[in-house]
Amino acid sequence: MSAPARPRRIVGTSMKMYFDLPETLAYIKGVADLAAHAEGADVDLFVIPDFVTILEARRALQDTSVILGAQDAFWEDAGPYTGEVSPLVLQQAGAKIVEIGHAERRRLFGETNHQVALKAAAAVNNGLIPLVCIGERNHGSIASAAVGMAIEECRPQVTSVLAAVPDDSEVILAYEPVWAIGAKEPANADHVVAVTRELRNMTAKRRGTTRILYGGSAGPGTFAKLVDGVDGLFLGRFAHDLANLKQVITEVGQS
Repeated sequence: MSAPARPRRIVGTSMKMYFDLPETLAYIKGVADLAAHAEGADVDLFVIPDFVTILEARRALQDTSVILGAQDAFWEDAGPYTGEVSPLVLQQAGAKIVEIGHAERRRLFGETNHQVALKAAAAVNNGLIPLVCIGERNHGSIASAAVGMAIEECRPQVTSVLAAVPDDSEVILAYEPVWAIGAKEPANADHVVAVTRELRNMTAKRRGTTRILYGGSAGPGTFAKLVDGVDGLFLGRFAHDLANLKQVITEVGQS
């Protein structure tokens, strides 16, 4: 029996709230200029700006293959939910991916696995691909124990989402150890590969495509060390330098 085909490689970045409006639009145009490079590398490229700039970003990206994302979505399409953003409206605005459950939202706003699962279901119901951020909060000092702890903390984060979405839907899991976000170096490669291989096992029986990314101080030189566990990278501030983003696309495409 032949081995199953690997999912298509994917690279992207969430801009969080780092840039103002002119800076965001200039950056989006820079990402648009990388579309042909990503196509040549056989890599999907996505960018996730703030909500205010989604419509303008759509216009900048409309003639490119760059996938537009949103940084969150509510679990209802409409209603009395002041300050929330409808997944239906995001789909109508041109978003294709919605980032859900980032560690910052879990920490700052108390998001739970149940709420993340509701958001993932709402995203899929509106034709969006949920990009679900998962990861353990603390890093153990003994390698084998750290892997086990990470897997057990990530397991309910994954299973709650998979139980909430159709089995044939596309899902992206972004493994981001909380302790590695914003660090000087990414998590140890052996640790990441061990954890993401187990994440792959958790999703192996799904009919839909499940792609797994690594995020957490990822940048040039990261992917080659993780290729046995992940399908791409979810970049943070390293991608603010478009040269870094281009280099990562090249490396992911070559691996």
